[in-house]
Amino acid sequence: MLFAESKRLTTEGAKEMMAAAVGSAQELGIAATVAIVDAGGHVILLERMDGGRFHTVHSSLTKAVCAASNRRPTTTKGAQGQELNTLEAIGLPLAAGVDRWTALKGGFPIIVGGECVGGIGVSGGDWEQDQRIAEAAVAAVGAAIEG
Repeated sequence: MLFAESKRLTTEGAKEMMAAAVGSAQELGIAATVAIVDAGGHVILLERMDGGRFHTVHSSLTKAVCAASNRRPTTTKGAQGQELNTLEAIGLPLAAGVDRWTALKGGFPIIVGGECVGGIGVSGGDWEQDQRIAEAAVAAVGAAIEG
């Protein structure tokens, strides 16, 4: 087979996710930044809510890209889900690129029909809050968080 059919996250889908994420952040009382990327890690939408800290732009983008690339939520585990020690968790971003890998929680892949169509990254709350906001956004479009 020389070509394959593929799914894509549309701007409309990303806007639905963004609305859900912002709504969830508002319910939690958090000024979050939300980044939504396509399967190749390219930005579709990014929003820094009023009062959001400027460093959250970079961390949310990195979380989204990492989640899309690995097709799993961002955690302190490696690309295959293996446990990492502190040096390995620090070393991975250095090897992969600080814009491509993070051990910070709050990034989730967007899985549709078993295919990763993108990633979402949230930054601004604690890691649990970031995760909850991202999960709400993924659920809003009926996508799966993990394959």
